[in-house]
Amino acid sequence: MTSSSSPSQDTKRLAHAYPEGLRADALMEEDVAWSFEIDGERDGEQFDRSERAALRRVAGLSTELEDVTEVEYRQLRLERVVLVGVWTTGTVQDADNSLAELAALAETAGALVLDGVIQRRDKPDAATYIGSGKALELRDIVLETGADTVICDGELSPGQLIQLEDVVKVKVIDRTALILDIFAQHAKSREGKAQVALAQMQYMLPRLRGWGQSLSRQMGGGRGGLATRGPGETKIETDRRRIREKMAKMRREIADMKTGREVKRQERRRNKVPSVAIAGYTNAGKSSLLNRLTGAGVLVENALFATLDPTVRRAETPSGRLYTLADTVGFVRHLPHHLVEAFRSTMEEVGDADLILHVVDGSHPVPEEQLAAVREVIRDVGATGVPEIVVINKADAADPLVLQRLLRVEKRSIAVSARTGQGIDKLLALIDDELPRPSVEVEAVVPYTHGKLVARTHTEGEVISEEHTAEGTLLRARVHEELAADLAPYTTVATA
Repeated sequence: MTSSSSPSQDTKRLAHAYPEGLRADALMEEDVAWSFEIDGERDGEQFDRSERAALRRVAGLSTELEDVTEVEYRQLRLERVVLVGVWTTGTVQDADNSLAELAALAETAGALVLDGVIQRRDKPDAATYIGSGKALELRDIVLETGADTVICDGELSPGQLIQLEDVVKVKVIDRTALILDIFAQHAKSREGKAQVALAQMQYMLPRLRGWGQSLSRQMGGGRGGLATRGPGETKIETDRRRIREKMAKMRREIADMKTGREVKRQERRRNKVPSVAIAGYTNAGKSSLLNRLTGAGVLVENALFATLDPTVRRAETPSGRLYTLADTVGFVRHLPHHLVEAFRSTMEEVGDADLILHVVDGSHPVPEEQLAAVREVIRDVGATGVPEIVVINKADAADPLVLQRLLRVEKRSIAVSARTGQGIDKLLALIDDELPRPSVEVEAVVPYTHGKLVARTHTEGEVISEEHTAEGTLLRARVHEELAADLAPYTTVATA
């Protein structure tokens, strides 16, 4: 039952042209074309951009009767979709923003959004998500628009998927399946592909359909002895067993890949190199900020989840201290728990960091919601104890009142623009101040025959002053305890 019998009150139709700030492009703002002349200096070479946009050859379409030099291309078919959401809590603006984000996800996945509807309910219907009456109205909208897919703004149970498809007569997917599809498109590394495959299998396992209700040809056998007669496994039981076996194998492979990354982390810890992790909502500008700070050349694109694989780059503070900067996978509200589990090893970069740069899109209509969604995932991966700096990106396109509000509410925050470079120098200085400093201050005269100790002090410590004397190099520096012990034979003053 709906809260009202009036369709105009229960269901809100979104027009083909969304209101200002609610259009379904990925940034929910004006698209800005990327060009090497304007953006190349900041973002570096963007080789992945042309590869992702290129036509893809379809193997196996040629025949021997055709010219072997002829190349066949596939034109990617855009699925025509209708969006549907259930508004249970919050304001109507919150419901609109949620559906606009779903539209941006759909467009990122390659779909053409035709229409969207929102229904006001106390809770989603247990059978068809929106109720039987509204499901019939949705079927009329599908017929009217010529859509071939319905996307629901929530995670549907297997029963809800089946029953809603029976009514609307087209394919129905939920928000989780849509995000998994985007991840499958954008994963490029071996580990990223394995993590996405594991999450997809976890999602598919309770949703197997089709021939699964019938009995398979694997029979129990009539002559095998007691307790072996009967129909044997059903097809769905066989499929589930195979998927569980594949999931177990995938988890072992991911664990093996995790070992290699852990070795690199241990090497950084051994060398006492501080680490900074960039975390934030998808499309907040994390990759742009990484490119601006380090010149990493990571793909920058106006799309949700454009980059999935973590990137670690070496950087240097204005005072000369070395640290690592890691770009992590973007977050989104209601991030599927399958993905959080599958990408947990990747998200450990955040938990092991000495400092988190929490990037938020200052031009977003409700940046506070982005902050809350990201902090929820950070809490899930156990990184709540890591110091955090809120970096309000896209300050050049943000509403000044929104910037002032965020800077006032978030005490440890700074406004920057990765596109124009505004505030980047202040951010670098703030990183220098916030990174953990070596605990021991030493003054030592290092003989010239022990130049390696001087180099280690520059690499692992913080040199306050350096002077060349007749006896050797006079250093005043802050270093960690292990290096302080190595410098002890040459130390004149040591204070903690």
